[in-house]
Amino acid sequence: MTDGPDHPRPPTVAVSRGTWPRPTAARLIAIANQKGGVGKTTTTVNIAVALAQHGLRVLAIDLDPQGNASTGFGVEHRSGTPSSYDALIGTRTLRDVAVMTSTTGLQVVPATVDLAGAEIELVSVVARESRLKRAVATVLADHDYILIDCPPSLGLLTVNALVAAREVLLPIQCEYYALEGVGQLTRNVELVRTHLNPELTISTVVMTMYDARTRLADAVIRDVREHLGSAVLDTVIPRNVRVSEAPGYGQSVLEYDPASRGAQAYLSVARELAVRALPPDERAAELQRLGVVDGDIAPGSAAQVVPVPWPPREQREAAGAPVTAPDGSVLATGVAARTLGWPLRAGGGPSGHLGWPAEVASRRGDGSDRSAGA
Repeated sequence: MTDGPDHPRPPTVAVSRGTWPRPTAARLIAIANQKGGVGKTTTTVNIAVALAQHGLRVLAIDLDPQGNASTGFGVEHRSGTPSSYDALIGTRTLRDVAVMTSTTGLQVVPATVDLAGAEIELVSVVARESRLKRAVATVLADHDYILIDCPPSLGLLTVNALVAAREVLLPIQCEYYALEGVGQLTRNVELVRTHLNPELTISTVVMTMYDARTRLADAVIRDVREHLGSAVLDTVIPRNVRVSEAPGYGQSVLEYDPASRGAQAYLSVARELAVRALPPDERAAELQRLGVVDGDIAPGSAAQVVPVPWPPREQREAAGAPVTAPDGSVLATGVAARTLGWPLRAGGGPSGHLGWPAEVASRRGDGSDRSAGA
């Protein structure tokens, strides 16, 4: 299927052909970097989906009041929706606010704008930096991975995530400005480790938005590897338009276009993350079992994903109807099925919480002019 007015680029869904190693204890990972726009949320969403697609039980906690991770997972996060705010304040448990997604094994705790007031509300609370840790303790046995998407700041919400986690995954954009905040974050991690959470360590660094056309990107990667050593993953995430498009459909890039460079890169990052949990002497055997040889994926291996074609336009336009693949499996429902004004027609039903304004949608018609959103 080709792009065009009647055939917009089809989102697809990734299908697992095997399982990845299960950690002996739940891994609690905070995805943190106080600089915005480095790929924290995108990394959280795609790693969570990749792990769940390969047989692991994953809980993703959106701790950013902007709720971008919730959008990426295709879950509701309007004000008043049970969310991570309720778990922090203590009015609900994480188990109460977690919602299932269309990906088997993946649960999400959404964030709402209410979370923006949590820091003020918790000022007078005793042990306010440990609220999330106590909430997470009640669900540890239910999950193999708990991923916490942090806001782009070093405030109380991020401190709660660092106290609750055992590991920090640090996304770094392959540009100079992204390096400036790394030193400050590592110092804050050290402070948290010294005073609040002795288990905390920066276990993983992911280089994002790599542009092979620039020498700067290679120079930044060299500098990061020199300073952070083996924590830096071998895989780098390239700039890829499919990665940017996927959240508009309430999907990860592995569901939207699993054959894209961005999807394959995030699949490789998630695989590295899972395999690194094994003792060093077991990693080579596990990579061989997954069909990975010198970083390449063998056809038909457990590491490979298979695209499933997006259903016809008429089915996508049915307001509120679940979107299904040809085999009958549900790919998206509700918000995820109709997030943007296109490919819906202006009169084809509600456009969802990210829909274009009515006057814009009317100009777009059936989505033939996609230049502004591409």
